[in-house]
Amino acid sequence: MNKPELVMPAGDLEKLHTALLFGADAVYAGGKEFSLRAHAGNLTLQEINEGLIFAHALGKKIYVTVNILAHNRDLKGLPPYLESLQELGVDGLIISDPGVLGMARRYAPQIPITISTQANVSNYESASFYKDLGAKRIVLARELTLEEIIEIKKRTGIEVEMFVHGAMCVSYSGRCLLSYYMTGRNANEGACAHPCRYRYQLQEEKRPGEYFPIEEDERGSYILNSRDLCLLQHLPRLIEAGIDAFKLEGRMKSPLYVAVVGQVYRQAIDTYMARPGEFIDGQLQLWESELRRIATRPYTDGFIDGPDPGLQDIDHQTKGERDYFCGVVKGYNQEYNCIVIEQRANFGPGDELELLIPGGSVIPLKFDRLYDEKMQEVDRARHPRQLIYLPWDYPVAEFSILRRRGI
Repeated sequence: MNKPELVMPAGDLEKLHTALLFGADAVYAGGKEFSLRAHAGNLTLQEINEGLIFAHALGKKIYVTVNILAHNRDLKGLPPYLESLQELGVDGLIISDPGVLGMARRYAPQIPITISTQANVSNYESASFYKDLGAKRIVLARELTLEEIIEIKKRTGIEVEMFVHGAMCVSYSGRCLLSYYMTGRNANEGACAHPCRYRYQLQEEKRPGEYFPIEEDERGSYILNSRDLCLLQHLPRLIEAGIDAFKLEGRMKSPLYVAVVGQVYRQAIDTYMARPGEFIDGQLQLWESELRRIATRPYTDGFIDGPDPGLQDIDHQTKGERDYFCGVVKGYNQEYNCIVIEQRANFGPGDELELLIPGGSVIPLKFDRLYDEKMQEVDRARHPRQLIYLPWDYPVAEFSILRRRGI
């Protein structure tokens, strides 16, 4: 039985470290250009190199997204960029545009190529087409059933990767034109304004100027608003089907999100591989509880068994308890016996806090005092990215995540 690769998002260098330490076998990251996440931090070539050194030391990989749908103006800068990525030794390129694919074969022939979900591969003929062009792997369209995925892999023999968790686009695997039409921000160049999440009203043609809300209830309507994908409960079926890689969405999400989803899916995959069969009672519920606490929308099974009747969150359901990202551990001060934490949200004594440690453990934090960089006592950590010293008896791993439990 093939153990699937867990591929996680790395919107910036910090999230790259977080993803690799919290369970990823590989991460996908965009450069400053030619990537479909214009508002993620993205990585410079120097940062990609730093990330590669870190990843390869752990025996893990970095795939770089070059997945824009290119215009003529984009083509001039691609050859030197692709050559630079090959010199750095990146482990793969993720591409959607056939022209960019051809250029990658010419200017970076040593780098394996994955076809992006933006290419909308939804049948075995398309998969064979890209395989013949030199692709090693395909990230299949989210709209496929498991039966269709199995047939594509069986007929082509190409590696298949599928999204198992994260936000879903209302358009076919991300090819949305709403954002560009309404705001001038092109989703296919990485700048989506997410108009599918807006509230809308109707105007009847014989009543100009009179607007009627399209509403399911008093909160308004979100008729295009997709729920988020979560296939955790289906992992045993997906592993048995021989899926080569599971992909998690979220290059623009917080390090807390990256840590939690990485830890959950890592544990689920490893648990099943060690003991094939159904998950034991309580395990799945515990993992699902963790995922709900970092969710911004309700979850759906997507299309894995055909269209889910509950795919659209038309009444904009409110979520329950959510956890808050409060900080990242930067080190341990031996002189003062303190954990050094870079603050990301207000916290202090009396809050219900936990540390998520790479490897899976969770440490409840109870303390009476906090100190700033000058070792002056403070009542709370109030300032963005300030370094906070928290008295603790033993060192805690760098990049551990501090979270405040929601109420």
